[in-house]
Amino acid sequence: MNLSTDHLAIRTTCAYCGVGCGVQATPKGDGTFAIAGDKQHPANMGRLCVKGSALGETVGLEGRLLYPQVREADGLRRVSWDQALDKVAGEWQRIIAEHGPDAVALYVSGQLLTEDYYVANKLMKGYVGSANIDTNSRLCMSSAVAGYKRAFGEDLVPVCYEDLELADMIVLVGSNTAWCHPILFQRILKAKEARPEMKLVVIDPRRTATCELADLHLPVKAGTDVWLFNGLLSYLSRIGAVDPRFIEQHTNGFEAALDVAHADCADPAVVAKICRIDLPLLLEFYELFAATSKTITAYSMGVNQSSAGTDKANAIINCHLVGGRIGKPGMGPFSITGQPNAMGGREVGGLANMLAAHMDLERAEHRDVVQTFWESPAMADKGGLKAVDLFNAIEEGKVKSVWVIATNPVVSMPDADQVRRALGKCELVISSDIMQDTDTTVYADVLLPALGWGEKDGTVTNSERRISRQRAFLDAPGEALPDWKILSLFAQRMGYQGFDFSGQHAVFDEHARLSGFRNSVDDVPRAFDMSGLAGLNQRAYDELAPTQWPARRTAGGTLRIDARLFEDGVFAHADGKARFIATAPRLPRHAVSEDYPLSLNTGRVRDQWHTMTRTGKSATLADHIAESFVDMHPQDALLSGVKEGELARITSDWGAMVARVQHGGGIPRGSVFIPIHWNDQTASDARVGAVVNPVVDPVSGEPEFKHTPVRVEQFRVNWHGFILSRDALNLDSIAHWTRIQGREFARYELAGRNTVKNYPEWSRALLGVSDPDADWLEYEDKTAGVYRAVHVVNDRIEQCIFMSPRQDMPSRAWLASLFVKEALSEIDRVGLLVGIPVEKGADTGPTVCSCFGVGRNTICNAILEKDLKTVPEVTACLKAGGNCGSCVPEIKKILVQTRVEAEEARL
Repeated sequence: MNLSTDHLAIRTTCAYCGVGCGVQATPKGDGTFAIAGDKQHPANMGRLCVKGSALGETVGLEGRLLYPQVREADGLRRVSWDQALDKVAGEWQRIIAEHGPDAVALYVSGQLLTEDYYVANKLMKGYVGSANIDTNSRLCMSSAVAGYKRAFGEDLVPVCYEDLELADMIVLVGSNTAWCHPILFQRILKAKEARPEMKLVVIDPRRTATCELADLHLPVKAGTDVWLFNGLLSYLSRIGAVDPRFIEQHTNGFEAALDVAHADCADPAVVAKICRIDLPLLLEFYELFAATSKTITAYSMGVNQSSAGTDKANAIINCHLVGGRIGKPGMGPFSITGQPNAMGGREVGGLANMLAAHMDLERAEHRDVVQTFWESPAMADKGGLKAVDLFNAIEEGKVKSVWVIATNPVVSMPDADQVRRALGKCELVISSDIMQDTDTTVYADVLLPALGWGEKDGTVTNSERRISRQRAFLDAPGEALPDWKILSLFAQRMGYQGFDFSGQHAVFDEHARLSGFRNSVDDVPRAFDMSGLAGLNQRAYDELAPTQWPARRTAGGTLRIDARLFEDGVFAHADGKARFIATAPRLPRHAVSEDYPLSLNTGRVRDQWHTMTRTGKSATLADHIAESFVDMHPQDALLSGVKEGELARITSDWGAMVARVQHGGGIPRGSVFIPIHWNDQTASDARVGAVVNPVVDPVSGEPEFKHTPVRVEQFRVNWHGFILSRDALNLDSIAHWTRIQGREFARYELAGRNTVKNYPEWSRALLGVSDPDADWLEYEDKTAGVYRAVHVVNDRIEQCIFMSPRQDMPSRAWLASLFVKEALSEIDRVGLLVGIPVEKGADTGPTVCSCFGVGRNTICNAILEKDLKTVPEVTACLKAGGNCGSCVPEIKKILVQTRVEAEEARL
């Protein structure tokens, strides 16, 4: 009899992107948990992308930091919490006494829960008395924040997810939504299926997976977004597609913004030339926008991560203000956040230039509100150091100690080698993390173990301003503590009052109460108000359902929720009006040159997240894209002297890294794309952050991750190879390697510059096989330079190594399948020696659908054998594409390619 376990499920929230999907974790009875989407959560209604679905694979304790440690001359030493926090408090007291409060800093993360963020911000700004607290959210959405504040008077996302389904047109700008926010993308596609007349426009220099399902793709030159949208503003004004009444009654600054737009962008032909798109394509977009009042313009990193990111955001917002396309269902400018709690960090003032509860650090009356509420002894009275400036100040010796919490800046920051130098020079580096070994923790003088997803308990806020609970369903490992607790214990050692929280619910309550405290300075109420959630006891907090803000109590005590903002046409500036912002277009500061002729763009891939600290533990997520790559146009590759499949070195004025060349087919001439995820724990030399230039937006401080001049050169090697091993290996002697997590093994992709004279001897030494009587199968072709060997223990494959002077070697998918077998068959052994599977269908090919583990070969075979013609037919046959849908664009391409190749073969 099957009994439902739903009553045992813990409802929590996903740890990844800003969509904020609800998750159910249900105990299986063996100490593990089944992960599924929460059908009751309004963000995802039961659907999860492959990253969310694989969360259960990432909660193991392998590599976890479990105890406080202090670095001494001979290495790290385990200490008690009292010893660790006493050391940090003592050093901070000394540094502050000698150099002032601005000599210390916190660098935190959008991975923190709101409660953690709140305590960190309160500690630094209200007690230490410095605004030197910044966050990795500076790297992803601070330009969107600055754009909203300039236009609306407060950091306010005006729309909700429902608006995506109510819109008649959605414009995605600088957002590969199909891969980076797949559940939102599936909501868009579902709405489009119900209303085929709904238009989807994608504006992106690359032809991404998102473009495969769009009605219109504008492949604009990177960095030309302001020209594009200034041109749209000018066009809308010229043809009369404006709302004069809305402009007059609800906005300021229209004429100035329009004058700037007309100055450079009045002629669509000029705009098309600058943006490097065909004029008919540009006019088609302009005409569609003008004719479609219910338009959502959703934008993400392609807009934000720019030295003109704030102006790009405001150029987009201007085009919505001019027609009054805001505050109504199905319309508005929508910044899609990248991290699970970047929004929560914005609420509590987690950026160096913000105060808590959306108050302004530069306004004395706002500082007074916060200090009065906190009853704090000090209050920062000027903005602190933003991320890039912070690490420069550390290297210069101005900041003597930095506490890094839940982030990995040695990988994620631009000019990342500078960050490495800075931490190496810093007097005292503290790291609160869940992992023992990261590129950043190796520089820590004090390591503090924090709780991870599934262990910690609190709230996060998603892109539509919806507060959701992350609930614990795992015991705290070792001596790990929640970040809010670590910071509170530290604050008490510093002698500060106001940090004796009884639990995370008490932190949340204080946060909610502050949002409503004196919330009408100058008679202008702040839109951020969640005071209706104040007063929750532990049980009510535990049971809190996903709730959007503003959340206020009416006079009768009823909780009032506003799903979308500005429906009354009243904005957060003192006069209640929105602002048009004049955005003069400008190119990135660093232009390509003869020495650096290509423009580097960086971003995510489908199945990985940030610096892979969590996703790198999942075999499911490793299957789709196994190693870092540089995607480039074939003509640029030819001019650079590199070929597809080869390794290449990518160099800028700031650093270099190595990646494998690929021709994805969606990259324009003059540009290259490299993913952000790989680091020194997963590859020998793949930190793209070391290559990225450190120029920032002058308003937001967000770095220019989408444009760095680089050159690409061949990375010469003598041989290629790969290893699958149940045991971890030391590969320091190998010129290039990448580690990929498999099921019951780790896979290593290798390339060497050395000359191997004795393959058997060298391979045994590399794999650590010293027993001369070990069950060792091997094949060697000395003339061709081909070698493969398999180490078998008790009839199970333990390790295998394949080497060749060529890159094209046996299928890793087939070999990986052998590691789950209890014993190798004779046919398996034969296949290992000849280098190919003997059984038909054993090689499923590279993974396409990670949710169901469906490989490319399986899909191609099914298309041909069953005459499949559509994606739904593939899904019905193989399940591929039937969960999160992020592989649907790839399946669509495979369908076309396979049928075309079959037809050509027939002819």
